[in-house]
Amino acid sequence: MITTTGIDFSVIAPPAYLKDFVAQEPARVHHVAAQRVLSDESYRAFFAHEAERGAEIIIDNGLFDLGYALPAESLVEAALAVSAREIILPDVMRDGTATLKASEKAAREIRELSGDAFRLCAVLHAADDDEWLRTYDAFVTSDWAGAIALPASRRPDPDEQLCRTRWLATAYLQSHGLVDDLLIYRLLGLGRTGHLELIEQREHEWISSVDGAAPVILGAMGVALRPEGPYEKPSTPRIEKLGPISKDRFDLIRKNISVVRAAAGSTVTIAEEHR
Repeated sequence: MITTTGIDFSVIAPPAYLKDFVAQEPARVHHVAAQRVLSDESYRAFFAHEAERGAEIIIDNGLFDLGYALPAESLVEAALAVSAREIILPDVMRDGTATLKASEKAAREIRELSGDAFRLCAVLHAADDDEWLRTYDAFVTSDWAGAIALPASRRPDPDEQLCRTRWLATAYLQSHGLVDDLLIYRLLGLGRTGHLELIEQREHEWISSVDGAAPVILGAMGVALRPEGPYEKPSTPRIEKLGPISKDRFDLIRKNISVVRAAAGSTVTIAEEHR
């Protein structure tokens, strides 16, 4: 388990703005879209350069953007192209059983293609808390999962389920002694409370990273993130539908990124060479 003084925040931005918002100083962790690596030469070159600078590149499987996960062959191809250290395995939203089956299959295929070249990250989905606990146990006791990722909580959950409220889930793992020292733990995306969740999550030194596009999208829309909240997110376009970003919004976007990193306890900044 990697312990940190803060949670590394990987900024998600349109390919045209990687140098403006995504480049890191020091280069730490990037969550990278496999389909973009395979289809966009400049995107691929940017993250290959970040890897050379020492960043840990994590290849995402494409589910969130595409609606389906890319096959093992494509994930390995993308990972090799940017010298990635980790691949996020295929997952199925709100279905632990299907996620476990898809992850096991992909893990086997990736290992057949590349041996132990990459750490494999399983995403913890479930329909209810019993399934959440079973799926978590299956990941922890597997011989292929080197990391576990918890997806963002995006809707209110009055029943306070572990499978729907991420800060309750991490607190449960901590209080019940279920954190495995041999695994890396990641957060996928910012949830319904945005950066404010990270203030709570950074209490868990075993959480390594989180990714998110919210500070870029909101900044492009003229919405500022407030360090102390409240977090109010209007309806937003997906990152690939954002379109050109006006130069006069760049400072606001950078301030938003700084707010998220401060909440996460991260001292990483946007690389000055690209400012």
